[in-house]
This record gives sequence, C-alpha cells and structure tokens, in this order.
Amino acid sequence: MADVLARVETHLRAALGAPDARAAVTFLGAERIEVLRFTTSGLRRYVTLGMSARPMTDPLATVSDPVRGPRAELVLSVRAGGADTDQVLRPLTVLAASPQVEGVVVAPGNSLDVGEPLWPGAPFAAVLVAEGGGLVPDLALDEPMDPVRFLPLLPMTPNEAAWKRVHGAAALQERWLTQGVDLRDPLRGGVALT
Repeated sequence: MADVLARVETHLRAALGAPDARAAVTFLGAERIEVLRFTTSGLRRYVTLGMSARPMTDPLATVSDPVRGPRAELVLSVRAGGADTDQVLRPLTVLAASPQVEGVVVAPGNSLDVGEPLWPGAPFAAVLVAEGGGLVPDLALDEPMDPVRFLPLLPMTPNEAAWKRVHGAAALQERWLTQGVDLRDPLRGGVALT
C-alpha cells in the first residue's frame, strides 16, 4: 500500500509539479486520505492520495481480491480566487473514501453526491466522474495490479445531476460542450437543459 501511494505521489509531481498544500482526513473504518493542491496558471487542482492504495471491489462480489481490481485517484480543477475552494477537502475525501466505506466502484460516467455544497457558496453538491488519461496519464503498476487512473471530477448543479440521471453522462457533457460552459468556474450557473 505505502509503495503504491509513494509511486502515485511521484507520478503526480512529475505531471503537475510540487504541491503547494496538502491535508488529510481519516474516517472510521477507512484508511487515511490526503488531498494535494497544485496551483499553476490561475488554476487549482485538488488531487486525492490514498484511494488507490487498495483496488476497488464490486460490492456484489463474494470475495475481494487484495491485488487485482480498478484503482483510481480523483482530480478536481477550478479557477483560483473566485471562491473558497480550499474547503473542498472534506467532500473530496468523502468521495475518495466511498470505495472503502460503501463499496462503491468509482468509474467514468458515475455521479457522486456529497449532499452539501462542495465549498461555501458552491452551487454544486455532486460531481460527474469523467474519463481519465488527459491531464495526468494512468500510472502502470507491477503485474498483476491494475494501473492507477486519475479521474477528473466535473461539478454538477442539482438540475444538471437530475438531468444526467435521465439522459446520461454523455448527453450532459455534450450540453456543456455545445453551450461553451466553463467547468472550471467555481461559481458558474447551471447549463440550459431545455
């Protein structure tokens, strides 16, 4: 576990530079989850560290494999200065601990909801998990372990989250794209859905 997390942090530093802040939260029944903050060019990137320590297991599986299975860390990118986004620490660690605590397998297309604003005044309480591999490439681990994927989180307003449940992740992402929504704006309004 420690070896995996050390490799993940080294990989993150190679892709994003040195973090300018870090914090950690431990939940009862779960291992410690850290959040590293990287600030560059007016963007703040918050990346979890700890979720990939163990593979995610399907809650319906009768036996969990301690080696094989998907591994991931979460990446949230927002524009700096528009809101107190540093308060996203706890919600991010809640999401990153969900595989250990609730048996959730986090994958692209999933919606994750924390039930409260992601940061003070945020119009978002949920995120859409997007495809990884862009900003931070996957990290290959020794066989037979699966690679660690770095999955971007796209904040959703309550209306967008409800619309996504009906129409799907691809349809919501297409709406955002065609309407030129700045998904990094921490104070953006919801996309027109009609």
